[in-house]
Amino acid sequence: MKNSREIIALSPISFGTSGARGLVTDLNAEVCFAYTLAFLHSIAPSPGSRMALGMDLRPSSPAIAGACAAAIHYAGFQVDFCGILPTPALAFYALEQQIPALMITGSHIPFDRNGIKFYRPDGEISKQDEVAIGAAEVRLPDVLPDAVLPEIDPSAYQGFIDRYRQFFPPQQLAGLRLGLYEHSSVARDLLRELLQALGAEVISIERTDRFMPIDTEAVSERDTAMAKQWAARYGFDAVLSTDGDADRPLLGDQNGRWLRGDIVGILCAQYLNAQAVATPVSSNSAVEKCGDFAVLRTRIGSPYVIEGMEKLAGQGYNSVVGFEANGGFLVATEIRKQGRRLKPLPTRDAVLPMLVLLAMAKERGVKLSELPESLPARYTASDRLASFAPEKSRSLLYELAASQAAVSDLLGDLCGNVTASDQTDGLRLSFENGEIVHLRASGNAPELRCYAEADTQMRAEEIVRACLSRLADYKSSQ
Repeated sequence: MKNSREIIALSPISFGTSGARGLVTDLNAEVCFAYTLAFLHSIAPSPGSRMALGMDLRPSSPAIAGACAAAIHYAGFQVDFCGILPTPALAFYALEQQIPALMITGSHIPFDRNGIKFYRPDGEISKQDEVAIGAAEVRLPDVLPDAVLPEIDPSAYQGFIDRYRQFFPPQQLAGLRLGLYEHSSVARDLLRELLQALGAEVISIERTDRFMPIDTEAVSERDTAMAKQWAARYGFDAVLSTDGDADRPLLGDQNGRWLRGDIVGILCAQYLNAQAVATPVSSNSAVEKCGDFAVLRTRIGSPYVIEGMEKLAGQGYNSVVGFEANGGFLVATEIRKQGRRLKPLPTRDAVLPMLVLLAMAKERGVKLSELPESLPARYTASDRLASFAPEKSRSLLYELAASQAAVSDLLGDLCGNVTASDQTDGLRLSFENGEIVHLRASGNAPELRCYAEADTQMRAEEIVRACLSRLADYKSSQ
């Protein structure tokens, strides 16, 4: 009889920045069964209790969800199947019900991959929990039971809509004409229902049954061009979308220009009157320069942001939030605004920051494009090199961190001299002209990411293009 530790150790599936992920071909029933049993063993919920289960729209997700459901039943727990819904909706429901949860999603990573996100009754698992899951030794049956998904419980879906309808006034978005880029986002129906409930006119765009891996930190040239065409054609006040599981927003202004996720995060924190913000080292430095919050910088990934928020709350701050450069927004403490309450949700969410910026523009009587003008003029850009093996990324970053000459050879003529180096997560280089280049290996896929910060958007994008071109040459030379 096999045990979970052996199966997990031998499987290519591993934890990244958010959940266990890998190729669909490696996420077989045995591996999914083992991860589920190990998770339940590590958190030890009360026997016979419920466990929430949800999934995204990837074609591989139902089979994975079925294997996880079979493992939940085998372990003696009830499956509360929430169906197809946003990851933050499942997380909020599990937190409200004080039950564990599994979300079957690969988020924004390529089509041939998928994953499992784990939630304790008190929220997203930590890095220590990941270690405990890998170390758990739970025996599996010789023959796995059949995978059968029960009927869908709509409570989590509706509860997520109610969260925002209770926080935002009725007709908050009345008069706005919004384009909803649906693609294969798991939030496409929920977002339409919610936006209309808040008074907006919503026009659906490009709904598809074919899964599309939308990355909000590396928006494709096609999606960039199409957003501008949609805005011009339909006269939208904004264009909205999310990544696959709706924990990362994609928000475009009235001209169809996508707003950077970290800028969205800063503005959202301002609207919510946050006292303190936890955000990764990759986020725009305007978060400090605006002077509105205490700021704690973290490694990239929601577990680290959550850890940072907990530290800030422990320091006595009453309103604590977090965000990542991808735009995912987290709420650590209850937020109060104009007599309305927003309950905590310490996991990435795409819906809240989009609603906030629409409400902010409406209340100020300005276009969405004007909101970032109130912030210090710092601009960021990011993109990635796909199929960049993790070992090559590690070798490159080690070489650059150890040698000023190597950095000069790669970036000296582009950015000048380095004044500071930060290895909190990858390698973040600050130059004497005020520009920043941050390189790191993706935690979810074989990719090398490049972030840049400069005084103009054009310059930030120029740095990213040039840097990735040079890194591609490095890759081909190895």
